[in-house]
Amino acid sequence: MKIFLDTANLKSIKKFNDMGLLDGITTNPSLLSKEGGNPKDAMQEIAKIIKGDVSLEVVATEYSEMLDEGRRLRQYGENVVVKVPMTPDGLRACKTLSSEGIPVNVTLIFSANQALLAAKSGAKYVSPFIGRLDDIGQNGMALIEEIQEIFLNYEFTTQILVASIRHPIHVVDAAKIGADVVTLPPAVLDKMLLHPLTRIGLENFLADWDKLRSGNPDMKI
Repeated sequence: MKIFLDTANLKSIKKFNDMGLLDGITTNPSLLSKEGGNPKDAMQEIAKIIKGDVSLEVVATEYSEMLDEGRRLRQYGENVVVKVPMTPDGLRACKTLSSEGIPVNVTLIFSANQALLAAKSGAKYVSPFIGRLDDIGQNGMALIEEIQEIFLNYEFTTQILVASIRHPIHVVDAAKIGADVVTLPPAVLDKMLLHPLTRIGLENFLADWDKLRSGNPDMKI
């Protein structure tokens, strides 16, 4: 399963990319606004840092404007995937951009029907927002299972990009189902790296090493 980072923070992107953990990036207007500065510069820099797909989102809501924005966003790099909303105009833009060879990520998916329609429109990715479904008392992960079953039944090549990840268990559950990608905020990826027993074990190893070299401070491995 691929791991994308859901952020526009360059420091976090470089940190996890240097670990070899990132297969791509997803951004949106809210994330870019949070970081401040010139969003165009940020998007260009992200597309340079990351070798995998970088989803950059249009802010237009009308078909023709989505096309114009999508084509401009694609100029930031060959790895740019244009993100459009799950709306009639968004699907129409998805169809046109995909036919031009520009990959599309259809976002704000909340039902299997929406995912099916996005796949038929030629989307490279569909982004179901599972955390937001959980927030209103629905089972977000059950949606991923439904979409996975439908896509396998009809051999869609559209990838399931699980979004709105709230915690590491979401990542494990998505991997068990067989989702293609998860996109998660830096805070969740940090939690995936850590376990209290890892920290305790390392502290014990270091304490024992200090005892061993107490009589010979110049000892090295």
